[in-house]
Amino acid sequence: MDFKSYLTQKKELIDDALKDLMPEPEGATGEFIRAMGYSLFAGGKRLRPILCMAGAEAVGGEGTDTLPFACALEMIHTYSLIHDDLPAMDNDDMRRGKPTCHKVFGEALAVLAGDGLLTEAFNIMSGTDLPRKISMERFQEVLTLIASAAGHRGMVGGQAVDIMMEGTDVDAIMVDFIHRHKTGALISASVTSGAIIGGGSIQEVEAITIYGNNLGLAFQISDDILDIEGDSREMGKQAGGDAQKRKNTYPSVHGMERSKKALTDLVHAAVGSLSQFGGSADPLREIGGYIIKRKR
Repeated sequence: MDFKSYLTQKKELIDDALKDLMPEPEGATGEFIRAMGYSLFAGGKRLRPILCMAGAEAVGGEGTDTLPFACALEMIHTYSLIHDDLPAMDNDDMRRGKPTCHKVFGEALAVLAGDGLLTEAFNIMSGTDLPRKISMERFQEVLTLIASAAGHRGMVGGQAVDIMMEGTDVDAIMVDFIHRHKTGALISASVTSGAIIGGGSIQEVEAITIYGNNLGLAFQISDDILDIEGDSREMGKQAGGDAQKRKNTYPSVHGMERSKKALTDLVHAAVGSLSQFGGSADPLREIGGYIIKRKR
C-alpha cells in the first residue's frame, strides 16, 4: 500500500473535521478559543485519530464512522500536551517547532485551553449520532474506554507518577507502569475504540487491543530514544530534556541497546497480533514500522 498517501489522506480528513468542530474565535471568549485552536492546529501527526480510523477499517468497518471519536481523541491528546508543557510540569518552551501555548497566551489561559479541549472532546463524543449505526452497548463501551484511558486509570495517572518519580531511581516495573499509562493507554484506546465502532468481533477486538498495548509502549520508548539521539530541528522541540529533568526513561533504566531491542520486539509483537486479518489491517502494520523509523 501507499502508506504515505494513506497518512496524508487521513490527516486531511481529520484536520477538516476538527476545523468544523471547533467554534469560531469571536465574542468574549475569542482569545480563549484561539488558545485552544493554536495547539490543536500546530502541526500534529494525528496518530491517535488515524489509529482509530485504521482500527475500524481493519475489522471491515468505515473509518469515517469514527471521526467524532477520532477528533475527540486528538483533542484529549492536545490538552495533555498543553498541560505537560506548563512550567509546573515539564516547563517546555517549544512544541512542534512553535512556542508552546503558555508562552503565547500565558499560563492561566493555557490551563483553561487544555480544560476546554478535554471537555469539548466528551461533548463531541456524547453528541454524535453514532448510536444510530452501532448498538448503545458498543457506544457506551467506547466512551468508557476512552474516559478510562484519559483519566487516573491511564494517561493522567501515568503522568502523575512520572512527575512524582522525577529525580529518583526506579526499576523496570515502574518505568513500564509510567510508559504504559501516560502514553500507551490513550494509543491503545484509540485503535481499540475504532475496532469496536467498526463492528469487530470479540476475537478481533482482543487482537487489536493486544496490538494497541504493544504499540503504545513502543511509541513512548521511541520518544525516549529520540530525546537522546533525535535532531531538535526535526522534532520541533529541544532534545535532551529527559536527562536534564532526571526523568525515568527506558534508556535510563535499561540502556540504549536494550531499549532499541525492546522497541523492535514490541512492534513485532504488535504486528504479529494482526495475523488473523488480511490486507484491511495493512495500515496498522505500516504504522508499526513507522514507530521504529520515525524522526519526530
